Amino acid sequence: MSTTSTSARRPISVLRAFLFLVATLAMAILGAGCSSGASPAGALGQDKQTLATCDKAHAPASWVAIDGTGSSAADSILADRLKAIESIARTTAICSGYLRVIVFTSSSVATTVLYDGSLAQPGATTNARLLRVPGAVNSVMDTIRKGYGPAVAGLDPRASDITAQYVNAAEWASQLGGTYRLHLYLLTDGFQNVRLNLYGPAVSTQQAEALADQTSVPNLPGASVVVAGLGRVAGSPARSDVVAGLVAYYDALCHKTGAATCVSVSDYEAAN
Repeated sequence: MSTTSTSARRPISVLRAFLFLVATLAMAILGAGCSSGASPAGALGQDKQTLATCDKAHAPASWVAIDGTGSSAADSILADRLKAIESIARTTAICSGYLRVIVFTSSSVATTVLYDGSLAQPGATTNARLLRVPGAVNSVMDTIRKGYGPAVAGLDPRASDITAQYVNAAEWASQLGGTYRLHLYLLTDGFQNVRLNLYGPAVSTQQAEALADQTSVPNLPGASVVVAGLGRVAGSPARSDVVAGLVAYYDALCHKTGAATCVSVSDYEAAN
């Protein structure tokens, strides 16, 4: 009797243990999904936080200029730049702004447009508009990635005219009109060699300011200017004192434009 009773209960015990394991795994997976920033709900929440920081009176006119010269032609640098552009595109879309992405080298006309268009999303509600953002950003990045290689191949890789892009950005923002506010992003190693040679020895803060004073730039009142990637070159990065000189120069140049915000750094994360 006791043997028969034990044999009858064993399948039930095994079944209960199996069901308990399945339930535990399901709860773990559900919990991981709810806590993941990559989930739709998590992404929507992050986008709402970004939306709260948007300037309601002035949508961003985001001009992104990528330095296509050979000095920073490295896969790792391009990957960091594309990651920064994706973040910029997302913020621009959330804030119903306009995005233009170009690659440049030797002059104000040695440029190729990779993307140009409004990223304001249609929708009757905030959620409806925000839910369209990921798809819009994916489309933008797909266009940029496909166009980058051919664009760079058609430009002179030996010369870099970085300061000319301030003029290009100012003219574009003026033509765009409306209530947009310029957000200028220069993704570059900072080593200009047209009209001004920054490839030489490290410059002091005073020398950098003097060089900036001699450089012609447009007035950019109210704009934000980010110069990211300074000193990041293919191969070994530039010495810290050289990078410090580049930062001082681009900071001084930005202040000369009258921009509201100036950021000059070696890290591409600052452009995100």
